[in-house]
Amino acid sequence: MSDLFSPARFGAIELPNRIVMSSLTRNRAGAGNVPTPLVAEYYRQRASAGLILTEASPICAEGHGYPRTPGIHTPEQIAGWKAVTAAVHGAGGRIALQLWHVGRISHPDLQPGGGRPVAPSAIRPAGQVYTGTAMKDFVTPRALETAELPGVVEAYARAARNAMEAGFDGVEVHAGNGYLLDQFLRSSTNRRSDAYGGGKENRARLLLEVMEGVCRTVGHDRVGVRLSPVTTFNDIADDDPQATFEYVVTQLNPLKLAFLDILQGTGGAPREQWVPFDYARLRALYVGNLVLNNGYDFATAQVEIRAGAADAIAFGRLLLANPDLVERFRRGAPLNAPDGQTFYSGEERGYTDYPFLPG
Repeated sequence: MSDLFSPARFGAIELPNRIVMSSLTRNRAGAGNVPTPLVAEYYRQRASAGLILTEASPICAEGHGYPRTPGIHTPEQIAGWKAVTAAVHGAGGRIALQLWHVGRISHPDLQPGGGRPVAPSAIRPAGQVYTGTAMKDFVTPRALETAELPGVVEAYARAARNAMEAGFDGVEVHAGNGYLLDQFLRSSTNRRSDAYGGGKENRARLLLEVMEGVCRTVGHDRVGVRLSPVTTFNDIADDDPQATFEYVVTQLNPLKLAFLDILQGTGGAPREQWVPFDYARLRALYVGNLVLNNGYDFATAQVEIRAGAADAIAFGRLLLANPDLVERFRRGAPLNAPDGQTFYSGEERGYTDYPFLPG
């Protein structure tokens, strides 16, 4: 029987354990959205995880929606990430880059030439965005033209190629949390009348084309994808998420991906407040490696792995605050508490200064 400490194989990637580091935006990139030596140290410290999924990394200049998020679309960014992967590999770890395009969750202040963010449809999200100087209301995005969508697919493929150049073991396509690919998937944000809108089959088309393009570029056995079926983050919703995401996972099966990463629940809400969704049905439909993500501790994660409900469990805040989480789990040691005040700022404070176990 497998447990959290059992090895696993995710396509071409060998995991020494089933404790995955979830993608966590930390806003510590340097000028030009380049990863710095501090970023390399942060990931190096957490190299004992079975697999690190990096913070989301914008695939192009238009893909940015937050300040100081490290991209993967310039030579300088690729060079910065090379130092990160070298540090992680030097510590015996494995690391995959999460590929990101925020779509409408941006602002002209963060876009090239002050342009409007892009989206499947011209629907303004509720809320505000931090532009680096102030909180500002979201704007109505520009709906992408049908003729532009092959370019979006190519941008993801090019970013995946850049990730391989930077030394990553794989990539994860971010198709959740209300960002661009999720915006195409959901009925609340996709009101298109072309082949990319309407029923779930059309709404899933761009995601599936992106996945095919990335797999062709770097190999299916180094590619994963993140989905978040019922999150409401970034003003996102769907009329029938169960049907939508059951369709998506069945269409992913022929690609033989390295893994599927499912963010359960609705953001940081406690489990008793989660929107009802049959995750076991996705497990039954999907034929590959499944990672479950959101709010697990050691005991609940062990239950899922031993029951075969998942092949690995992703931990976010626990690995943020406990770089040696794997060893702490092994010893049953106390855990550091995460400092929410430093999640998105503070440089090394709340980033690389969490204590390790003695010895």
